[in-house]
Amino acid sequence: MDIPEQLRYTKDHEWVALDGDVVTVGITAFAQAELGDVVYVDLPAVGTSCVKDQPFGEVESTKSVSDLFAPVSGEVATVNADLDGDPGSVNTDPYGNGWMITIRVDDTAELDALLDASQYREFIDA
Repeated sequence: MDIPEQLRYTKDHEWVALDGDVVTVGITAFAQAELGDVVYVDLPAVGTSCVKDQPFGEVESTKSVSDLFAPVSGEVATVNADLDGDPGSVNTDPYGNGWMITIRVDDTAELDALLDASQYREFIDA
């Protein structure tokens, strides 16, 4: 299972790429495999406030609908509009073209609660 070392992770199976006070968020390869073929992604508008551990959107697959949970609190800075026309990139490239949103982080101390790659690997293997 692909778990990039440079990313951070949540127990809700979101990945986070850090870039100063802005983070890029998507779902992990583990999550997309569990979901099956993604057919629709519902994301918030730019400027929407996110609250850590609260839903910010949904992913619909051929199997189910799942909430997406904010890994940190902050404001949505950008949204991956390409997912409107190609939600399947969440399956084919979850750590690249399948990214979902970027969040301008309110409190960077929240980043300390995220899992590193080895902790996430242990979590999904448990």
